[in-house]
Amino acid sequence: MNQVYCSPHKHPGLVGRSSSYANKMKQYLFFIMLVCGYSGYAQELYVFSEPASNMPARSISAKIGARYPDSKYNDFFKQRYLPEIMFGINKNLMVHTSATFSDYYSVHVRWESAKLYAKYRVYSHDEVHRHFRLATFVDGSYTKSPFLYGELSLDGDNSGVQAGLIATQLLNKLAISGTTSVTRVFADEGEHSVHSEHARKVFNYSLSAGYLLFPLHYTDFKQTNLNLYVELLGMRGIDKKHGMVDLAPALQLIFNSNLKLNVGYRFQLKGDMSRVGEKTLYLAVERTFLEFFQKKKS
Repeated sequence: MNQVYCSPHKHPGLVGRSSSYANKMKQYLFFIMLVCGYSGYAQELYVFSEPASNMPARSISAKIGARYPDSKYNDFFKQRYLPEIMFGINKNLMVHTSATFSDYYSVHVRWESAKLYAKYRVYSHDEVHRHFRLATFVDGSYTKSPFLYGELSLDGDNSGVQAGLIATQLLNKLAISGTTSVTRVFADEGEHSVHSEHARKVFNYSLSAGYLLFPLHYTDFKQTNLNLYVELLGMRGIDKKHGMVDLAPALQLIFNSNLKLNVGYRFQLKGDMSRVGEKTLYLAVERTFLEFFQKKKS
């Protein structure tokens, strides 16, 4: 269970009552703990990266994101949409499956890629209002898009695999997270021709900070959360020495502990990679269904 800021009161009056009523109350209290725990690490729900913490166990989330890039290489409007389903298998393991639809490489919006992502939490040290977590992740993607840009991405632009490590520290209302990973992309010769100046292997890194602005104090799991994020995102070629560094501020609203709205803007600080967009507006809506997969009764 993730660190919580609110906790249910004990109910000594349950002693002596019927077992059925007690079971119902236990289920209710468990639900409150689950929701409060989900709200308690809200400032770790980064917009452009993943934290080491996982979503609640036996839960499912549905998400739709939209990216609108601005680039010197394109003088017309482009758009990409990213539907995603996320599964909380248990407290240590979560899995994502996603696809992309865009007109980045076509005249009209079309399906272009599919991706599978898995993250496993390998270490957790929890204290009151703070915790440290370490996780490892791996993902792979397939796309029918051509290999045109130096920036490598498994979100529609490249077929490939990625593996990395995430460390996240929560300190009261502030969460700081760092990620390192290596991406290897694959491309066919011919129609999906590989530009010789583009790297096929890159080192990715990010440093993310999230702060819970509101509420000042938790009194109800239905309270709206407002989180502020700032993320530094970088990439450096391993076989070709090109790279880039971006800054990405974002705002996030969480309603009723299960509906999330993200608004972020990512822009390049420096870089010498060709890209779909040096500036990108990002919007996303996510709905979480807690306890979607009921625990089997013994």
